[in-house]
Amino acid sequence: MRKIYIFPLLLTSIISFGQIPNFPTPQASSLGNYSNNNFGSPTNGRSSQRNYEPSLPSSYKKNSNTAQQHNIYESQARSQNDAVMRGIEQDMAEVQEMQFHKWVEDGRNMSYDLPTLSGKAGTQSYYDAFSKLSGMDSEKYSLADVNFTVENAFYDNKQNITKFKAGIQKTAKQLLQKMKERKQDTESHVSKNLMIFEYFSKDMKLNGTNHKAFEYDFKDYMGQKDYSKMFVSKLLKTGTGQCHSMPLYYLMLAEAMNTEAYLSLAPNHSYIRFVDDEGKLRNMELTNGMFPTDNAFLESGYIKSEALQNKIYLENLTKKELLGMAYFDLARGYVSKFGYDEFVNKVIDKALELYPNGIAPNMEKANISQVRFANVTKQLGINPEDKRDLQRIGYFPKAVEQLNQINEQFNKIDNLGYAEMPASAYESWLANLKTEKNKQESEALAERMRLNQLQKQKERQEQEAVKKAQEKKKQEQKPRYIPIDPNKL
Repeated sequence: MRKIYIFPLLLTSIISFGQIPNFPTPQASSLGNYSNNNFGSPTNGRSSQRNYEPSLPSSYKKNSNTAQQHNIYESQARSQNDAVMRGIEQDMAEVQEMQFHKWVEDGRNMSYDLPTLSGKAGTQSYYDAFSKLSGMDSEKYSLADVNFTVENAFYDNKQNITKFKAGIQKTAKQLLQKMKERKQDTESHVSKNLMIFEYFSKDMKLNGTNHKAFEYDFKDYMGQKDYSKMFVSKLLKTGTGQCHSMPLYYLMLAEAMNTEAYLSLAPNHSYIRFVDDEGKLRNMELTNGMFPTDNAFLESGYIKSEALQNKIYLENLTKKELLGMAYFDLARGYVSKFGYDEFVNKVIDKALELYPNGIAPNMEKANISQVRFANVTKQLGINPEDKRDLQRIGYFPKAVEQLNQINEQFNKIDNLGYAEMPASAYESWLANLKTEKNKQESEALAERMRLNQLQKQKERQEQEAVKKAQEKKKQEQKPRYIPIDPNKL
């Protein structure tokens, strides 16, 4: 859901560079005042002061008006003036050469990393969160713990994890109780998933309390102005969320109810998948309470065949990949609050370690590389938007390496099959999910799953009835022990 920061110009490679560029001519004041004849040259090791005022030839008579004497004077004056200009040009060339060598030396010795933001209040909370996530088992972690760690860093570690997790457990127990009241199978993964889906999409009573269906928050749904809009805690507080917070909360409830569900991705979007009674993967769209088919996602027009081949969309995320996305969320929260520095790069590298083909962390890696390169070119006084000026980075091998890394990262993103989906196109696609055709397909699928559940429930009840009858018969056929009174023998 993030837009890549792109320079108007990105060279695909740096093969060779031209001659040393012409540097701006220094202002006259740096070399002396040339507006009168009493000026001096800068100190250059050759002399500290020169007198360039031309002297009159000895043969020149003050009152002479002959053309020959006048020509001789002009010739000598011109020769001395030419010598003056050659001296000036030599001085300027030496100054330019000294400036150039200093520019190159300073540029090669400067830091090529982004300046740290560790001095800003609140960054320590993110360092602590990163350490905490790093200590978790990537295959056996609690999503509630992970999500709380990410959100709590944004709030400077001032949130209460006990309260957060207790709320999730309470809702999970209420939903299981609702299933028991309806005589639904509380051991069925499908039944539990359908119960959670209903909790998101319909009003219902839970333990005597009216629960309102969650609604989509169309205002700043990407969290560009307020990143907390992305959080599950915001969803629980307001009853409104989007395709980031809703699926995460769904998975936390599924975790608490001990059932199986998965997070899947589409361009600018995430949603839930689960396996139905027929053994088929089904999609749940929590933003509109529908069961869309894969074709509904493909109709967006922004899913390339390469993206499907590389499994960046329409696939179930593994536990590792889901944790990788949590690292991405941690990095984005940090950037939203403070900006980019090398800590963001550290977090994203961890995300890519867990989720190498994740399009979101790969895009953020490109963002970091570009921001770093922009900082370097700014220090060097190079305009990266000017193709000719950009060639000057050839004097700085580290800058060339950084530019090549940017292009390599963009090539990787392209090869993964990414196509940028504008916000307007995403909003249009989300609205089109509710077309009559998609509604009918969703309703038909929901009805089929409902009937399958009723059939399963009926079969289970019949099996339970048979089991009870067998137990009763067994009890009746069991020999009864009748004690014998020895006095009556």
